[in-house]
Amino acid sequence: MADDQEHFSCPMCLELLKDPVTTACGHTYCMNCINTFWDQDNAINAKYCCPLCRQTFTLRPVLKKNTLLADMVERQRNTTFKDLTLDLNKAEHGDVECDVCSGGKRKAVKSCLVCLVSYCEPHLQPHLDLPILKKHRMINAHTKLEDKICPLHDKLLEVYCRTDQQCICFLCAMDEHKDHETVSAAAERTEKQMQLSETQQKVLLRGLEISMELHKLREAGDSITNSARTTVDDFDRACDEHLRVCVRSVERRRSEVKELVRAQQGAVWLQAESLTERLIKVGGELTKRDREMKQLSQTEDPTHFLRSFQSLGDLPGSQNSSANSVVKCITEQKEKLENMVKEETRKMFNSLPLHNDMVTESPHLSPMIEFKSKRDISASCYCNVEVDPMTVCLCLHLCDENRTISWSDQVKPHPDHPDRFSPYQQALSREGLSGTCYWEVEWSGGVVTVAVSYRNIKRKGWGNDCCFGHNDQSWCLVCSSSSCFFWHDKMFKPVPFPCSSRVGVYLNHEAGVLSFYSVSDTGTMMLLHRAQTIFTEPLYPGFSVDQGAMLKICAAKKIN
Repeated sequence: MADDQEHFSCPMCLELLKDPVTTACGHTYCMNCINTFWDQDNAINAKYCCPLCRQTFTLRPVLKKNTLLADMVERQRNTTFKDLTLDLNKAEHGDVECDVCSGGKRKAVKSCLVCLVSYCEPHLQPHLDLPILKKHRMINAHTKLEDKICPLHDKLLEVYCRTDQQCICFLCAMDEHKDHETVSAAAERTEKQMQLSETQQKVLLRGLEISMELHKLREAGDSITNSARTTVDDFDRACDEHLRVCVRSVERRRSEVKELVRAQQGAVWLQAESLTERLIKVGGELTKRDREMKQLSQTEDPTHFLRSFQSLGDLPGSQNSSANSVVKCITEQKEKLENMVKEETRKMFNSLPLHNDMVTESPHLSPMIEFKSKRDISASCYCNVEVDPMTVCLCLHLCDENRTISWSDQVKPHPDHPDRFSPYQQALSREGLSGTCYWEVEWSGGVVTVAVSYRNIKRKGWGNDCCFGHNDQSWCLVCSSSSCFFWHDKMFKPVPFPCSSRVGVYLNHEAGVLSFYSVSDTGTMMLLHRAQTIFTEPLYPGFSVDQGAMLKICAAKKIN
C-alpha cells in the first residue's frame, strides 16, 4: 500500500496527486503546486522550468488535467481509506467476530436470532434496508447463538415453561410441554424483572440494617472501653491515695482487679468482634449480590436472564443474629464491671491497716557498675531495635518504620499468625539479643510496658504465661504517670523513684544483668531497677501500651 501511494504522490507536496498534470518533460505534479511554483519562479527569473529535471521552457506550458491518472489516484485514495477503516473495525481479543467477513474479521455489532449470524456494520446493512430482513429479531452481538435454539426442533427458544422452569420453543410447548403452564419468554422476563427489583430493594434495606447494627455495636464497644478505662483510672487514683501506707497490698490487689476488668472487657470484645466480622462479611456478600443483580437487570437476552435469575437463591445473611443481643450483653457486663470495681474498692480499703508500720522493700542492687550518664556507656553497646509486625496485637497501630506503637480503636486487618499476641496488647522485636546491649524508648499517655522476653513466650489467651512479667519467660518495667513497677514471674516490686518519659534498658546477657534507667533530656541517668539472674536464651525486647498511650523506640545515638 505504501509503495503504490508513492507512485501517485506529488513530488512537491508529497501528498496524493490532486488534479494531476504532466509537463512536456514527462513529470507529473498537482496543478496547483506547479502553477504556484512557476508564478514565484517567473517573478524572479522570467523563465519556466521543471522542478525535478530543471528543463527550461521558453513559453509557459499550457497544463491540462490528466483524467486517466486522476481516476487512478482517486481509486488509490478510496482503497487506502477502506483499508484504514477495516483496521479500525478489526475484531480484537474478546470481541465477537463477524461471521460473514472473509480474511480479516471485523467486530460484530449485532446478532440475528433468525439467521443465527453475527454481523459487522457493513454486512448488517441489508437487515436495515430490506423489508423482509427488517422483521428479523436483532440483539447486541452475542458469541453463543446456539444456546438460543431448541436442540430438538432447531427453533428459537421464545417460550418459558413455568412447570419445568426452562426455556422451550413453540413446538416443545405443543408437544412435550402441552399440559404445562407456559408463557412467552419476554412476559416471564418482565415478571422476573419485577421480582428482581423487589429483591434489590430488600438487599438495600438489609444493607442499611447492617450499617445501623454495626454502628450500635461500635458504640457499645466504645462504651465498654471507656467504662473499663474510667473504672481503672478511678481505681488508680484511689490506690495512689493509700499507696504510702500499704504499697505491696494495694498494688497486688490493683493488679488482680485490672486483670479481672481486662478479662471481662476482652471476653465481651471477642463476642462483639465475632459478630462484627459476620456482619461485615454479609455486607460484602450483599454488595456482590447487588452488583450481580444490576448486571442481570441490564441483560437484554431473556434466556440468559431467566437462567441467571434461578441461580440467585436466597439473600445472604438472612439467618445472621442481630447486634441488639450483643449490645444488651455489653451493657449488662458494663454495669457488672462498675459494681464489681466499687465493691472491690470498698472491701479492700475497709480491710487495710491504718498505721505506718508497713515499710516497702528497697530493690536489692548488686555491687555492679551503675551508670550516671549516657557518656559512660560504650558506643558498641548501642543497638537498633525494630518491632516484628507479625507479633503485634491487632488493637495496636505500628508506624515510623516499625518503631512507634500506639493504641488503635479499630482492629487492624492483619493476617492471623502464630507469633501474634492476642488479646494482650503486646509486641516483640525482630531480633534477639545475647551480648551487651543498650536501647531507649520514649513514652507518653497512659500505661506502657518495657520488657525483655524469651521467644517461646506464649502468644494466645488471657493466661499469665502470655503476659509480660507474669511468668518466668519475661521481665518488664510498667510505667505510668503516677507509679512504676518491676514485674517478673507474677512478682512485682514498686520503684520508689519517679520515671521520666524516656527509659533506657541495659542488658549484659553473659553476666545476667538487666537494668532499667530513667534518662533525662541532658543524658543523665537514674537507676530504676536492676535484675540479676542467669539468662539461658537470647532476649527479645518487648513492648505494650494501654489505651491512650504511645511508645517510640529511639534511634541508637551516643552522647559525646
